[in-house]
Amino acid sequence: ADLLFRAHAEAHRLYGHRSIVPGIDIYNVEAEAYGARIEAPEGNVIPSIVQHPCDSVREIIDLHHPDPARAGRLPMILDTACRLKEEFPNAEIRVPLSGPFSLASGLLGFDTLLCEVMTDPEASLQSFFHLTDGQLVVCEAVARAGLRVILFESGAAPPLLSPGLFRDLVLPPVKRLVKSGAEMFDDPPAFIIGGNTVPILDAILATGTRDLICPAESDQATFMEKIAARSDVTVRVNIDPGLFATGPWERVAPELERAASLARLKPDTQIGSGVLPYETDTNIVLKARDFVASL
Repeated sequence: ADLLFRAHAEAHRLYGHRSIVPGIDIYNVEAEAYGARIEAPEGNVIPSIVQHPCDSVREIIDLHHPDPARAGRLPMILDTACRLKEEFPNAEIRVPLSGPFSLASGLLGFDTLLCEVMTDPEASLQSFFHLTDGQLVVCEAVARAGLRVILFESGAAPPLLSPGLFRDLVLPPVKRLVKSGAEMFDDPPAFIIGGNTVPILDAILATGTRDLICPAESDQATFMEKIAARSDVTVRVNIDPGLFATGPWERVAPELERAASLARLKPDTQIGSGVLPYETDTNIVLKARDFVASL
């Protein structure tokens, strides 16, 4: 817990980024609380799941929801978020929360989950709603602490899942999660999903979220043209996080200029990145921040 706090506190003091999301392996924490086995990795990579607790979506339906005050690392994440809120009262502290599809992939393994949604879609949808109810229990704990959540659902990122399956199986439970979250936090949670999201942009907006990303993997020009008129929605245009690790600056600057040109299509658009790798060149990030401000 202390290392997690120190890492995010130092990053915020250095970069001054808008939102602090206290996590490392954000898609594994709830899966671990349900029984997935995590092993510490070698080197500077995130922990990963080495044993999935379920063999089918029907087994997920029978799982008991974990207690966020006791299960796995959930208490550590919540406690760290509270410490960060006290340390940085003017920052947005957002507790990372997996979407139901991404959580199911941690419980089953991704290959098994894809087979299940094709062969047993009815039970798959039921399992996603069951996991949504469990995530709402976590949301309640977050709300009691005076914090907010941010939803990550990149397990369902196109083209890993077809637009039709996204609308039929992912949208309904996520819509419930966002709607209930809006009631708890007086604002719909941000919804983060990568991949080429242009084919599912209407479905993403149908979740009720008002805070989303334009992923680096998307046709970003088309994405921004489609959403430019939505004054009720905030967008962050992402550039490839790998550029911050590899550079050189001569490659980064044109990408920032391109992102800035897209951001001008819609007021209040942010420019950012996906999660920065450990090998990131800090100087490039700081230079990028100042460069974007100058644009």
